[in-house]
Amino acid sequence: MTTAPLFQRVALIGFGLIGGSIARAARAKGLASEIVTTARSPKTRARVAELGIVDRVVETNVEAVKDADLVILCIPVGACGPVAKEIAPYLKPGAIISDVGSVKGAVVRDMAPHLPAGVHFVPAHPVAGTEHSGPDSGFPELFINRWCILTPPEGTDAAAVDKLRAFWTAIGAKVETMTPDHHDLVLAITSHLPHLIAYTIVGTADELGEVTSSEVMKFSAGGFRDFTRIAASDPTMWRDVFLNNKDAVLEMLGTFNEDLSKLTRAMRRGDGEALFDHFTRTRAIRRGIVEIGQDSAAPDFGRLSAATPKKP
Repeated sequence: MTTAPLFQRVALIGFGLIGGSIARAARAKGLASEIVTTARSPKTRARVAELGIVDRVVETNVEAVKDADLVILCIPVGACGPVAKEIAPYLKPGAIISDVGSVKGAVVRDMAPHLPAGVHFVPAHPVAGTEHSGPDSGFPELFINRWCILTPPEGTDAAAVDKLRAFWTAIGAKVETMTPDHHDLVLAITSHLPHLIAYTIVGTADELGEVTSSEVMKFSAGGFRDFTRIAASDPTMWRDVFLNNKDAVLEMLGTFNEDLSKLTRAMRRGDGEALFDHFTRTRAIRRGIVEIGQDSAAPDFGRLSAATPKKP
């Protein structure tokens, strides 16, 4: 527990994996005197109330943000602009407004014009997640040792940025600051393009007439299993990501296609040296990720780990 709450009232608009994990972690660390949330679906709101992990569940976005010191939009990127317009007249002066979207340029473009003077807009992207969604999917350890990237527009109050940084740090994240455009370029290659490839590969396997669905599932090797996990991610969220970061993703996709063509030529020519050199370079990248603590080298092969977080 922290010695004193960072915020008196935190409002979470949307309560899926990220919103639910923020609520659980903030409550565990005592970061807010009160956590208020809402969700579009009455069924989701009812389930959140049953879980008992927030102080109040309200029916509307406007009601949620009333007197909130920190408002976080935990909704798909495409919904951020309309919601910002809806809540803008009801935001408390001095409040910090943030989000958790995987695209930042579009969020700044769509939200900033609606926000009144006197509130502090600090977009954020916690680079953490699983393939699960819904109010039961969150867990307080989700952000531990994961990055949260803040992309405050030019001129944003430095004290507000520092306070949001302290919030994310308190729930376990490592915090970095960059411009929205640079964020979108970096995430296009580290997150968005891999998801696009995963969706494609799993879709291709599904369409193969000579390989039955049961065989694909029965004989799936580790690589394909990893792709199916990624491809099971929330369809609405990823539709919005690709539509709102299409320029950066298309740029990275062009580079990927060039590299794929090089490997294709190497296979056709029997150029084992080219293949070996490429695989050696990519292996070193994997080892680097493990060395800096972004993943574990321990194999799991799809088996449940004793460290798997338990849901409430």
